[in-house]
Amino acid sequence: MATGFVLITTKPGKEHDVRNCLDKIEHVTNRWMLFGEYDLIAKVESEEEYTLTKVIVEDIRPIEGILDTKTLLGAEI
Repeated sequence: MATGFVLITTKPGKEHDVRNCLDKIEHVTNRWMLFGEYDLIAKVESEEEYTLTKVIVEDIRPIEGILDTKTLLGAEI
C-alpha cells in the first residue's frame, strides 16, 4: 500500500471549495483543515505508487483554488 500526504495552500476563501473537490477523488481517504502555513492536508492511499502519484498530479494539483502543494510519501522500511 502506498500512502501520501498532500499539504495544500489555497487561495483565500477557497478552503471549503477545495475540500469539497477532494471528497470526490477516489484515492483521497481523508482530509483535514489546518491552521498555520498550510490550509488543508489530504491523505492519499493506493495499492501502487504509480496510481498515487497520478492522482496527486492529475486530480489534486489542478483543483481550482489551490495555490501550492507539498507532497510527503510514506515509505515502508
